[in-house]
Amino acid sequence: MKYFIKYLNTKSGGGCGSRRLFFSWFLLCNSELFITFELRSKVLPFGISQINLEIHSLIRIFALCMVLNWIWVGFFIIAFVIALVKLVFLGDYEVFPAMMDSTFSSSKTAFEISLGLTGVLSLWLGIMKIGEKGGVVNVLARLLSPIFTKLFPDIPKGHPVTGSIFMNIAANMLGLDNAATPLGLKAMEQLEEVKTEKLKVRREAGEINESEFQELKVTASNPMIMFLVLNTSGLTLIPISILVYRAQLGAAQPTDIFIPILLATFFSTLAGIIITSIFQKINLLNRTMLLTLGGAAVLVAAIIWGFGQLDSVLMNKVSTSAANIMLMLIIIAFILAGLRKKVNVYDAFIEGAKDGFTTAVRIIPYLVAILVGIGVFRASGAMDMLIDGIRWSVEACGANSDFVGALPTALMKPLSGSGARGMMVDAMTTYGADSFIGRLSCIFQGSTDTTFYILAVYFGSVGIVKTRHAVTCGLLADLAGIIAAIAIAYMFFG
Repeated sequence: MKYFIKYLNTKSGGGCGSRRLFFSWFLLCNSELFITFELRSKVLPFGISQINLEIHSLIRIFALCMVLNWIWVGFFIIAFVIALVKLVFLGDYEVFPAMMDSTFSSSKTAFEISLGLTGVLSLWLGIMKIGEKGGVVNVLARLLSPIFTKLFPDIPKGHPVTGSIFMNIAANMLGLDNAATPLGLKAMEQLEEVKTEKLKVRREAGEINESEFQELKVTASNPMIMFLVLNTSGLTLIPISILVYRAQLGAAQPTDIFIPILLATFFSTLAGIIITSIFQKINLLNRTMLLTLGGAAVLVAAIIWGFGQLDSVLMNKVSTSAANIMLMLIIIAFILAGLRKKVNVYDAFIEGAKDGFTTAVRIIPYLVAILVGIGVFRASGAMDMLIDGIRWSVEACGANSDFVGALPTALMKPLSGSGARGMMVDAMTTYGADSFIGRLSCIFQGSTDTTFYILAVYFGSVGIVKTRHAVTCGLLADLAGIIAAIAIAYMFFG
């Protein structure tokens, strides 16, 4: 910090003052750049004031900007401009109070989520600790090693993190969000350890200096990004909550969206894997990956066919029971593995559970930031204006705009799971659970996941501020899921 203050106080002549003032503002608006330049200033004997800020340097600095930072700032700026226009030109005196109310309610919600997550984190981190000491995670890692060495080439073969990743993905596929989040946070911590160990080796070998080491410490690695994209693509086999909402809102066949959701979420995940592999130059045209993706396609088809043979009541019972039975089997298997290894299971659980509280507290600032930004954006009416603009554009092109009414769910889902759920319920309440818009909103809800929430929580838990291509890959996977959902909805219900 002292180097930055020294830089601000340094005198300069000519036109350099305005350029320095602009750069000062820019650093304050970009926390990861402030950290980067503070670290670099420790290497330079005379501090940051010695850096010559030419135009091409500023362009490179802009390129380093963290994507989530600008999106978050954009929420507030866009919301403020729209609210100001409403107040001055439309006489809307309610918009600013609504926006401020949303900041308080969103902050409270963020804290309540973190507080509620503490118990679940303690439970699953304790179970994972039993699994680690019992050798279950290592067994999973060895079994999945051929697959993950292709998708995650930077992870050492047989490393325990592959087991954590698999458990997280399995929980997401079953719709077990409460189990998936702590498992995902555990996987991120292990991925951070893998990255740090490799960086230490490079530093000791003289490939990077201390400044570069610290900078890379807060940068997302390729395995982190692939893992996040697999989460944000939202592969789901049993969309329990969506089926329950449809049943409660009077759908004649609550399960009629089951097959469309499976198809849409499969395309979303497949697109995410392919897009991320292109960014990371991962070769998917090999025997292992072709067999894996082909086998996954066959498995998805078999599940679709099997559940398609059941009536709606039995399908709900089977899917709910299967998800909970599999979750309980995981817990029992870990405990038995610990007993087999003669581990003190209770002590191992307590050891792992202690990390639950600290992890939950660590993510509170990130949750508050993202939820408050989304709340302000919604309260200003910016989302409604966006939807109306899309409807006008679609109709201007002569295309069918029936799907536009369900777009709030699709656009909200990457930002907020609870917000998207509210949009889905609102669509079914307004248009009918069996309407085209009602059904499409359910498919949107099940085809992708809360991209920005996942990025904020998972990256925040390990202190990552430079996300690289994570946001791009995640949003492109979401886009693929949205397009697939629209096409499938027209095919089934159009």
